[in-house]
Amino acid sequence: MATEDDGELSARYQNTLDALSSLITKRGRLASNNQSHRFRLLFHYLKVLELEDAVSQMKIIHVAGTKGKGSTCTFAESILRCYGLRTGLFTSPHLIDVRERFRLNGIEISQEKFVNYFWCCFHKLKEKTSNEVPMPTYFCFLALLAFKIFTTEQVDVVILEVGLGGRFDATNVIQKPVVCGISSLGYDHMEILGYTLAEIAAEKAGIFKSGVPAFTVAQPDEAMRVLNEKASKLEVNLQVVEPLDSSQRLGLQGEHQYLNAGLAVALCSTFLKEIGIEDKNGLDQTNGLPEKFISGLSNAYLMGRAMIVPDSELPEEIVYYLDGAHSPESMEACAIWFSKQIKQNQERNQKRSEQILLFNCMSVRDPSLLLPRLRSKCIDQGVDFKRAVFVPNVSVYNQVGSSTNVGTRVESMSWQFGLQRIWESLARGEAKSNSKSDSKGKEEEKSFVFSSLPVAVDWLRDNARQSKQVRFQVNSVCYFLRIMLVSGDNKAA
Repeated sequence: MATEDDGELSARYQNTLDALSSLITKRGRLASNNQSHRFRLLFHYLKVLELEDAVSQMKIIHVAGTKGKGSTCTFAESILRCYGLRTGLFTSPHLIDVRERFRLNGIEISQEKFVNYFWCCFHKLKEKTSNEVPMPTYFCFLALLAFKIFTTEQVDVVILEVGLGGRFDATNVIQKPVVCGISSLGYDHMEILGYTLAEIAAEKAGIFKSGVPAFTVAQPDEAMRVLNEKASKLEVNLQVVEPLDSSQRLGLQGEHQYLNAGLAVALCSTFLKEIGIEDKNGLDQTNGLPEKFISGLSNAYLMGRAMIVPDSELPEEIVYYLDGAHSPESMEACAIWFSKQIKQNQERNQKRSEQILLFNCMSVRDPSLLLPRLRSKCIDQGVDFKRAVFVPNVSVYNQVGSSTNVGTRVESMSWQFGLQRIWESLARGEAKSNSKSDSKGKEEEKSFVFSSLPVAVDWLRDNARQSKQVRFQVNSVCYFLRIMLVSGDNKAA
């Protein structure tokens, strides 16, 4: 039972989130000169918060990229924690609660600490605002808050995931990281970063610092050429690492994670060598990885990345497959992972299963690029979605499995209906093609739009209760819950 203190903290935390939300702005997102101006302001903000010296002394691993940078940071944090280092991890976005972005020794920061650090920074910055120096925007403030938290908590190492791009990202206010990493590059945020891989790579390479070693994974030629050029100008020793051997057990699922894990191993090996903890070159894996590396890799955990979660009310009837895919390439990786899991489940379970897609993406994404890649790759792997469900992002958290009563207030859902139209168009095209080659065709798919995720979950449970002979397997791909793939055994229409 909640105490009065718990209730007071909960109220303070909600007030904190309201204040944080006030920093969300859409002003001038596309203007490069505006990005440059905001980036320069970060140095002023650090001075106001009296963090300049503390940040300059931090031992930092800095990671940019289009895909896999969050997973790479998570692997790296887990490895270094196994060496007894006190770690600070800053990642984005969060899945459920903003505190997920700040981990101390692998655990998200407490509500009490978050509230105290937040208001310390907020009030100091608010006192110094003017027409020329506004409050930091949402992500800039979170990055500054991360620096405040990690310096005050006296962590031994900070692992920073770039939010967007690299050159003008708020995390790039740091001047001398120990080592930098660039994960897989692809097309994302093109209206900001550029419409070619060369332009995107140039922005990501903006985190390179003179003389600081850097690592990347195999990249398309166009991107690799730019990374090498930028590295050469700054006298950066840029090395390309290979994926880890697939025999290594990883805490994060999916074949693509071996590439991210390989990058994390290189970053940690160099970091440990640079600070004098590990003399042996960890990149030389002829004798196998050190035990602490193996432990770190196998115990890494990141919510919303290839997660499998049984429904809390109907664990035998509904299973959620959650992933944060948000680019065409990551959609394919998610589809491969989901299909593999479904096939393995079918081999073990005699109960008939039905696959359902629960999807959303933000309007800055192009669903006409995302949905076809997810759908076609699943079909290539022999997995078809019987139904598709489209939901909006929700501004408050209602946990999957919560009994909280959620109203069905409907905001504008034109975006979700647009997603539904794209999905149905793909289905019609396949049905027409199938009718020419197969007189029987296949059972018609159905798609739905719901006003919120909790309403969609209630609908899934109602269907599951009506059909006990079928197991629902739900693939969820949303922005916060990014991809939710549901697998279930259900005959309901």
